Amino acid sequence: MKFLKLLSPFVFNIVGGISPILLSLFFGLSPTLAAENIILQVGLLRQKIPVEDLQKFVETQEISTNLKPYNALLTSKTQKVLSKSLKIDPLIAKQFLTDLLKSDDGKRLLHQISQALPDSNPSELKSALNLLLKETNNLSIISFLQTYPKETVTIDISKVAILAVKMNGSFLHSQLINSELDKNFKDSSTTKIIPNFDPTSPGEQAISIETDVLYDRSRDRYITLDIYTAKKTHGPLVIMSHGFASDRRFLRYLARHLASYGITVVSIEHPGSDIHALIKTATGIKFSQILPSEEFIDRPQDISFVLNQLTLLNKKNRQFKGKLNTKKVSMIGHSFGGYTALALGGASLDLKTLRRFCQKTSPLERSPADWLQCAAGELPYPQRTFKDNRIKQIIVFNPIIGELFGNNLSQIKVPTLMLSASDDGITPTISHQLKPFQQLSTEKYMVMAMGGTHMSISDLNSMNSVMGQSTLVREVMGVKAEPVRQLVKGVSLAFIQQLTPQKSQYEMFLTSTYIESLSQENLHFRMGTQLPMSVKTWINVTNMEKSKVRLSSIKSKLAPLHNIQRYFINARKLFLQPQYSTEKLNDLFTGLLHNHDDNLDKWS
Repeated sequence: MKFLKLLSPFVFNIVGGISPILLSLFFGLSPTLAAENIILQVGLLRQKIPVEDLQKFVETQEISTNLKPYNALLTSKTQKVLSKSLKIDPLIAKQFLTDLLKSDDGKRLLHQISQALPDSNPSELKSALNLLLKETNNLSIISFLQTYPKETVTIDISKVAILAVKMNGSFLHSQLINSELDKNFKDSSTTKIIPNFDPTSPGEQAISIETDVLYDRSRDRYITLDIYTAKKTHGPLVIMSHGFASDRRFLRYLARHLASYGITVVSIEHPGSDIHALIKTATGIKFSQILPSEEFIDRPQDISFVLNQLTLLNKKNRQFKGKLNTKKVSMIGHSFGGYTALALGGASLDLKTLRRFCQKTSPLERSPADWLQCAAGELPYPQRTFKDNRIKQIIVFNPIIGELFGNNLSQIKVPTLMLSASDDGITPTISHQLKPFQQLSTEKYMVMAMGGTHMSISDLNSMNSVMGQSTLVREVMGVKAEPVRQLVKGVSLAFIQQLTPQKSQYEMFLTSTYIESLSQENLHFRMGTQLPMSVKTWINVTNMEKSKVRLSSIKSKLAPLHNIQRYFINARKLFLQPQYSTEKLNDLFTGLLHNHDDNLDKWS
């Protein structure tokens, strides 16, 4: 999931978060704007504002007479947003935009944005965007209006607010249940754990790392892998699968940790969806090529092919002989690697259900992971199965799941541990982890990192970890995320050891009491084997069309749980401090949401 910087922030603005383009529909400023005036429209109220007044506000925070009706919106943080610009690669962004706008999703996106500009049409928007990318490498409110083909721009503020509500809706829903997850997953026992050792500390064995390249002749595919071994080995073989636009070094710290306990780890690099594949295609990239649909087939096949080759090495290679237990494999995957692990664990890819979801869901409502999963819809199959019986255990961190498996996750029969981060704006927790977790019928564990994000588990030493540098997606990384990496080391080791004779020594580390003991001030950890009832009910609310549940009946069921209306009230707070934007827009929509409750209720 490290595609952001390479494709430029422009690309990610389309697939998640509040985009500068959408914000540019709200205000505009510049000494040389094509638009000299902006008409802000709220219901019957229409206020004409000279651009120079807005420019003066950005430069001095002085609010002119013309701007006073919008005083509640014009905060210091609004000022920062208005003056913000993003560096982009014009060539890559233009090629990407051209391909996107030719697609059905692109046409729907233009239509939705044009609704916020009542005097515009999709053709004018398309021309402005193309001209913008041709003339500048700074994407901003200023540059957008500099290329807008009208002297006066009318902006319907209420429509902008509604569009903002729709953007990445699954992430917003996930944010609303954080308090319920934190409270109802909390361990209620008073028992204290006093372990004899710390599973987050390094083991006693020295490790060695070897890099090898395997060639799959049948698919003309070279697969690079790192093999972490110790002198004395035991237990299962661990296979690691990285996320989209990442590499085999992404979880290097975890691989070294497990190897220090005598567990052999093989970290695989998927050549069609790693960081290098994206670099190679960047100069001629098309929207449909960001993630080739074939990768949903090739990734699981990569793992099975590697296991076949490792079986031969285990028998014939002097260096690795007896160290590669391919008969008993623990599979670890992050993000897109989580999909890979679950597919190998037995869940069938359900492309019919996926295509229905992608056709129904508005481009603005999709999370980044939704855009990626919809790439699989181009595959010419109704279903595909990749089960590998050598996989005896699955660990998935922030997995991309969504609708990829439909209702087929119950097909997985091996123990599964899932980690979800409450503030993950890439793979929102409800749609990509909590709903899928409900389907699992095997032995299962859900670990929640309250306050964590998609990249919190990342290796600080990974040369290509660029997602955290995004200016739009808030990522908790570096020193602040160290407790998450400690959690990952301890719980992964304990879970993998359940396949060894040392099982009983590690069982205590798979309890909510232990997991919570690793919590820090801004990162709370929770664990459970079933979702709390309040969370299950909320998931039903977000899936009203499928479950045919009436809102009135849900309200009564949640009455003892402080009433469902509390969630919708919290929606306002969410818009005052959106977690998916580095520059929080604290007061941007305050007045709008208070004056347009009807629209908010329709969304609810």
